[in-house]
Amino acid sequence: MRPPPTLTVSEWADRERRLSPEASAEPGRWDTSRAEYQRAIMDAVADPSVHTVVIMSSAQVGKTEVILNVLGFHIDQDPAPILMLQPTLDMAQAFSKDRLAPMVRDTPALHGKIKEARSRDSGNTLLHKAFPGGHVTMAGANSPSSLASRPVRIVLCDEVDRYPASAGTEGDPVTLARKRSTTFWNRKLVLTSTPTIKGQSRIEAAYGESDKRRLWVPCPHCDEHQVLRWSQVRWPEDRPDAAQYACTECGALWTDGERWQAIRRSEWRAEGESHGVAGFHLNELCSPWVMLSDMVSAFLAAKGDPDRLRAWVNTSLGETWEERGETVAAEGIDALRESYGPEALPDDVRVITAGVDTQGDRLEVEFVGWGEGEESWGVEYHVLYGDPAQPAVWEDLDALLLQSWETESGRTIRLSSAAIDSGGHHAEAVLSFCRARFRRRVYAIKGQAGQGKPVWPLRASRTRTRDNVFMVGVDTAKDAIYSRLKIEEPGPGYCHLPADPSTGYDRDWAEQVTSEQRMTRYREGRPYSVWVLPGGKRNEALDCRVYAYAALKALPKGIALPAQPRPAPQPQRQPVGIAPDGWLDRRDNWF
Repeated sequence: MRPPPTLTVSEWADRERRLSPEASAEPGRWDTSRAEYQRAIMDAVADPSVHTVVIMSSAQVGKTEVILNVLGFHIDQDPAPILMLQPTLDMAQAFSKDRLAPMVRDTPALHGKIKEARSRDSGNTLLHKAFPGGHVTMAGANSPSSLASRPVRIVLCDEVDRYPASAGTEGDPVTLARKRSTTFWNRKLVLTSTPTIKGQSRIEAAYGESDKRRLWVPCPHCDEHQVLRWSQVRWPEDRPDAAQYACTECGALWTDGERWQAIRRSEWRAEGESHGVAGFHLNELCSPWVMLSDMVSAFLAAKGDPDRLRAWVNTSLGETWEERGETVAAEGIDALRESYGPEALPDDVRVITAGVDTQGDRLEVEFVGWGEGEESWGVEYHVLYGDPAQPAVWEDLDALLLQSWETESGRTIRLSSAAIDSGGHHAEAVLSFCRARFRRRVYAIKGQAGQGKPVWPLRASRTRTRDNVFMVGVDTAKDAIYSRLKIEEPGPGYCHLPADPSTGYDRDWAEQVTSEQRMTRYREGRPYSVWVLPGGKRNEALDCRVYAYAALKALPKGIALPAQPRPAPQPQRQPVGIAPDGWLDRRDNWF
């Protein structure tokens, strides 16, 4: 009848946990001091002031063993319903067989709590382990059914950056798992993972909302505490086996043995406020099982291959990979400027189209001239301030679309077509404006991301009000625009810009039109490209150029880019006895 002792997770592990020979390189009794940094991580789970623990780390730092200790502690000391979530159902089954089952078998305090699977009504299946006062359910983030039904108090999410974006059609698996614990006042959520791509990493986002603790390690020579960083690793050229760590304060070089001893005296320091979320960041430099020579050798083997280097940064440094996307420098735009203006366009301009971007307080418009081979000339860029929910700003736009331009030889050109974005602000106003001007080729469009999608669709989509909306392949258009901004000699595809900034082509326009980057992403190991807008930047000018290009593609092929004026047709011999006057050619639909 004696109550169990009050233990922290680390105290329980040191007292009861046994490491299994098939799951550990050092089988036998658990010793937290072997990797002292794990103590604060495990004890944060038992801290009543903490409801979420985030572990963003490299490989080889023992985070899976931390999760197993949390499981063992709750099975033995603090029974509760527990959910153990893995990236896939297959990985959940492997975790149950290869990690959990050996721990239960070899840890005496747990062995009697979970019955043998062979016994009748044992409540012990591969993915569900029952014990007095609770149970452990193992699930895959890719299985919606495994995230349903049972309420749980403890949610353990391993390798969250490998989870799919959605569990079937149900939504984010971490959110679904978290909701399972809503009714418990003493609920706990543990998130662990090696990070992936910067800005897309779940664990990076969770760590950013935590108190952001980092491990500070004292120098064996000057005793100054510091965070271990890869930039301080030193080795002679072609001698990774001689790698050592350089102190940031005194410059003394540490051997692996000195580094491991220093890690035993390390301490966690928070960089932010907790608000109930404890975050821990670790890399392989903190691991007592990793030698610097091995890290350096892996780095040298990976640095020439972007894919391998990305994996090394994620799994060895425990940091997100920040891609250097393909883009165009804004400074290079100045080389495209020439001495022409909208009052006298070059004679090579054959048609003019417009792209209109709709914002909450304005419309932005670009007029672009096009010639043979889709050579382009920026004509004018306007920002029309006003509430698009009111008619005034649309009247200003209509006046702009009705204007005409003259070439240097005196030829008059009117607008051939325009594309107006209806996918964001004030969609109804856009549809109403375009509906009344459809015969003037003023089209409502929506951007559609994705590789290989046509810039202009074969047919329009219909809204519920039976309005025509054209789905524009914006990624394909951006590919074309950015590749043409790199062309250095006038000719097919070349982009001309007026030198006068009063036409709207100023420095801000150049920054916006070059604001996005084409990044490589990976889905199930397969690379694909996506256009990304870095935070804090604007891209309305790029959107307008995309829409103007789409408006060009919307023109019928016969008038899209007319060639030089055709020579007058030669007179043909007329049939004897028939006067030519009054007869119509077949091309004029006379049959």
